[in-house]
Amino acid sequence: MALPRKPLFWVVTLGHLTIDLFNGSIPVLVTFLAAHLIPMSNTEIGLAVSAYQLTGALSQPFAGWLADRNGGRWLGAGGLAWTVSLLCLTLVIAATTRSYALTVIPMVLAAAGSGAFHPVGTMHAADCERTPATGRLSIFFFAGQTGGGLGPAITGFLLDRAATHNEIFVRAFPAFSGLITERAVITPLIAAGLIALPAVLLMGIIIPSAAHHASTHTERQISRKAEHQRVGRTAIIILIAVIGLRSFVNPGSVSFLPRLFQSRGWSPTEYGLIASAYWIGGGITGIFFGYLADRYGSRLLIALSMLLSAPAVFGLSLFDGAPAFLMALATGAFSGGSHSLLVGMAHRIMPAGKGLASGATLGMIFGAGALGVLIIGSVSDRIGLISVFQMIAGITVLTGFIALLLPDDRPQRQPEPLAEGAPAYSSGD
Repeated sequence: MALPRKPLFWVVTLGHLTIDLFNGSIPVLVTFLAAHLIPMSNTEIGLAVSAYQLTGALSQPFAGWLADRNGGRWLGAGGLAWTVSLLCLTLVIAATTRSYALTVIPMVLAAAGSGAFHPVGTMHAADCERTPATGRLSIFFFAGQTGGGLGPAITGFLLDRAATHNEIFVRAFPAFSGLITERAVITPLIAAGLIALPAVLLMGIIIPSAAHHASTHTERQISRKAEHQRVGRTAIIILIAVIGLRSFVNPGSVSFLPRLFQSRGWSPTEYGLIASAYWIGGGITGIFFGYLADRYGSRLLIALSMLLSAPAVFGLSLFDGAPAFLMALATGAFSGGSHSLLVGMAHRIMPAGKGLASGATLGMIFGAGALGVLIIGSVSDRIGLISVFQMIAGITVLTGFIALLLPDDRPQRQPEPLAEGAPAYSSGD
């Protein structure tokens, strides 16, 4: 498990950590706004989160196509700056207008910056060295999942500490009911946007310029022809099916973890921490899954990640307190472990530049996740979140079995040369 040495890898990895810190905060942020500033149903929460995810997903293939041609320096750095700036604007609009529609517009537009960054970061993480890329990608995605894990915890902590908690006063003095409303202070979260500056500046300096990228583009394309395995449309269809069904557990279920545990009386800090446990679990196992895939192939590990996560998803619908944290950690650990494997599989079976292949695959992952969030929100308003999480557990089992139909990508072992004078057949022939 040798660590990558190129500064380029670590710069885009820092960018991934930073941008997913803000992406991961979205479910907690929307849940908090629904409780304190803008009343929302589960369907409206699902619509806001899924619109954010879908916008990021749809922009990724185009961003990947551009990155293949110009290296993506300003797509990467500018995408991060755009996302953070628009999310800060979202908070300002929410606090000043209390309008659901006006709040959702800049939040959804912010996702385009995330969509611009991810194909650029993935392409450079995969291409910066000539060694097998799956293990390297697992570190890159670990950084993103760590950001996604820290985002909910930091957001929940800041929002919980900044809220005025007037509802405590109203419960003590019922006569004031309707006269004092719960307010939220979002200034600390806006100030937190400054942490994105180092990653923006470093990416603007270290990601190759368009001229440098063009000078090496032809060489990379020639070397890549031998890497692609043209396994036909069936493999791509199966990969799309696995990504689509997996979206209900990852990232679909995490978008409603805050809502599920808010309904059980948890505070923003507490439901922010359980969402963080989910993302951190996936980041840790993703590294091990990635390096194991470089040695044993991705197909079996993708299937195992789904089958092992299903009991934990079911447990989320049953447990409260400390056991719920363990279930969230296990769900994220097993379902998230396959993230880099799916991208690595796509690089092998999709005959395109890695920027476009990365953008298309990540677009499918996040786009399917956005649709999954929308479906979960709509269905849960009818049958409840507990029943929906139990259904997701069943879908996850099905996904594991379908993943076994993916191409066998185990590395081919070269036969050992025969010793001099040894017969070329066995004694039993």
